[in-house]
Amino acid sequence: MINPFFFQNTLLPRQVQIKLLPFLFLLGTFAFPSEVKAQLSSEVGVSFWTPSDTLNPKRFWTLAGGGALVYTTASIGLYQVWYKDYPLGKFRIFDDWGEWENMDKWGHFITAYTESYLAYKGARWTGVDQKSAVWIGAGVGMLLQGTIEVMDGFSERWGFSLHDMAFNTGGVVLFTSQELLWEEQRIWLKVSSTRPRYSLDPITNPQTGFTASARDAAYDLFGSNFLEAFVKDYNSMTVWASINPYTFMGKNRDQSKWPPWLMVSVGIGADEIFGAYGNVWTRDDGQQLHLRDYTRYQQYYLSLDIDLTRIKTKSAFLKTVFSAINWIKIPAPTLEYSDRNGFRFHPVYW
Repeated sequence: MINPFFFQNTLLPRQVQIKLLPFLFLLGTFAFPSEVKAQLSSEVGVSFWTPSDTLNPKRFWTLAGGGALVYTTASIGLYQVWYKDYPLGKFRIFDDWGEWENMDKWGHFITAYTESYLAYKGARWTGVDQKSAVWIGAGVGMLLQGTIEVMDGFSERWGFSLHDMAFNTGGVVLFTSQELLWEEQRIWLKVSSTRPRYSLDPITNPQTGFTASARDAAYDLFGSNFLEAFVKDYNSMTVWASINPYTFMGKNRDQSKWPPWLMVSVGIGADEIFGAYGNVWTRDDGQQLHLRDYTRYQQYYLSLDIDLTRIKTKSAFLKTVFSAINWIKIPAPTLEYSDRNGFRFHPVYW
């Protein structure tokens, strides 16, 4: 099980949610023992993974109770890890626009979207009707993200961010509007993580003589291993909107030669970020280093992707897995553009 204290040494709580919540969903789903799965199947011979045609009370209350338990545990854990050591005060609003080149805002966007979608799929699995499940998904997405923002609002270290809530709401609205309008997701929000090769060239603080490298700064800020980098590193993260042209072809879509699973994806990322607003790295021991040779910039991407939910399979288990991990961008040939480097082509980018 994921240990929330793994994230204790980071000051980036909002970003963690991008990947943590889907992991919790998967852990909670696959953790059901076989005898419980059998009891939750409405009919003999019906797979545990197959959504119920009508409301299954056992499934509904089991999922609702499990969700409430995860929510309560996660809220307590977040407080203990990120808020306990900072003084609390009156609820306040603060402006964090521009932090981390606003990559944290796109993190909010995809996190709220993904939470809403997974909650919706869970409700549909219990047999809740489509429209009610949509509103359950929207409510769960806003509740989870709103809890974090309220905690921030009472913390003197952070504060309630209107910009964060705007992006949270945007993610929920993107999910909700597609389900209400089309009863399917035609535009998926996804994430990928390719870590840059940080330089080992020494950089010296002329006032203190402290010497370190860009990699030292990145590893201290964002972690040294893959999992930490995937969760924390803004220089690694790309947020994508994957569009499925097949779904926009109307009634004649089945006669189209466009594969139902093939998507066109546009993404946004950033690089050379070593601090919230400026590239001044401060270690826990107070040592500081200004990475003057690094200039933060944004990157834009055009790529292909796969809609895993449209991969044909008779396995209800695989359908569940594909739905649960469809927030992860598939590696593919990618065209990148930035003001720094112009156009660059990556044969495979993730």
